[in-house]
Amino acid sequence: MSGDLHQNLLRAQDRDADLELLREAIGRESVTGNETGFATFLKDRMDELDLATGSGEFLPGRMNVWGESRGKVKSGPNLMFVGHTDTVHVRGWEDAWRGKPQESPFAGALIDGEIWGRGACDLKGGICAALAGLRLLQRAGYRTAGGLSFAFIGDEESGEPGTGISAGAHDLVRRVKDGTISRPDFAVYVEPTKLDVYTAQIGFFIADIAITGKSAYFGTPELGTDALKATHAVLESLWAHEAELAAGPKHDLVGASSILVTHISGGGYIAVPGKCTLSLIRKLRPGESLDAAVAAFEAAVHGTPVADGIAIDIAYPAGRDHRFGGSPVEIARDTPAALQLARCVSEATDGKDLTGGAVGGAPYWSESPFLVNGIGCPAVYCAPGDISVAHTFEERIEVESYLAAVRAFALFVAAYCGLEEKAD
Repeated sequence: MSGDLHQNLLRAQDRDADLELLREAIGRESVTGNETGFATFLKDRMDELDLATGSGEFLPGRMNVWGESRGKVKSGPNLMFVGHTDTVHVRGWEDAWRGKPQESPFAGALIDGEIWGRGACDLKGGICAALAGLRLLQRAGYRTAGGLSFAFIGDEESGEPGTGISAGAHDLVRRVKDGTISRPDFAVYVEPTKLDVYTAQIGFFIADIAITGKSAYFGTPELGTDALKATHAVLESLWAHEAELAAGPKHDLVGASSILVTHISGGGYIAVPGKCTLSLIRKLRPGESLDAAVAAFEAAVHGTPVADGIAIDIAYPAGRDHRFGGSPVEIARDTPAALQLARCVSEATDGKDLTGGAVGGAPYWSESPFLVNGIGCPAVYCAPGDISVAHTFEERIEVESYLAAVRAFALFVAAYCGLEEKAD
């Protein structure tokens, strides 16, 4: 059945319509904080697919949208596709490509078999592939037997003031728990994976450390307390802690835990530096506790020998599903639905000189912990696109990989949800 179905989907696929859907999506600017216009666009597309749609604000003026199969599910489980509607900013994009076809970050320029633009891979390509996958099944005359739903949520990206706390994901969990949105049995979060299936992801926390001493004129340094010297000592402690992590347990899909210092500043006057600040990000492998990781980190910082009069304060500005940051998460890599999705990808990409279909782990954090831990729904990441070009001026997506994703998602919907008798 699967081989025949794929051939039917190949014949029914309207490549131009699928590409136009993605280019239109890229054209709806949705930098974090301004997601509602794109969310409305997606709600309209779900209405066209005859889904029962809904919408609601997760913060004032910022909207989540969702859609699901109409009526009572006759048989089969409930599958959900999830993706974030917001993108990172485009500051500097036009200057980087002045006079080039991709000068506009919202034009969806088609260049050498790739579509360029902000959100092309992260992650409007995945969202559009999921919606186009259902449309493709409908065009080929099929209807799903099990439940199928989509949830498109804002506030995943960070970088804009006052945003990036997964407010949209928190709202999704609340609406599933109160019955507004049907509880899924399995979810595909459409972060870019080059069409591999990621059953594991890292966790993280960000820490901002303020080290305060006392400034004094350079000619009388004995009257001050040097915050920069204390900062040097703290960095030595952090790098020793990092070495311990690197030598410790490793996860075969996402590697070892780590600490990366990302910013440092202090001084600036011809005087004893009175204050220094630094920022870092701590990577957690699946199975690690965020609370335990924070406790070990704080022990390293506060255990640093520093001069009397030095104060050290730590803040955690990036709480997500956890108050300190984002939890690592993993489902069993032999979860039947995950393997089923991998087989569908392999079938859709066979003979197309494309990669995809391997089970792997995400070297990034996104919002599947809200699904796995928040509502008890096993979830994977899978979508076309290369995460290495996300958030850059090089963001783009391969046309053939995107079109294969449309077919792969259609195959997976058919395999997971089941199909009713083919319409005449």
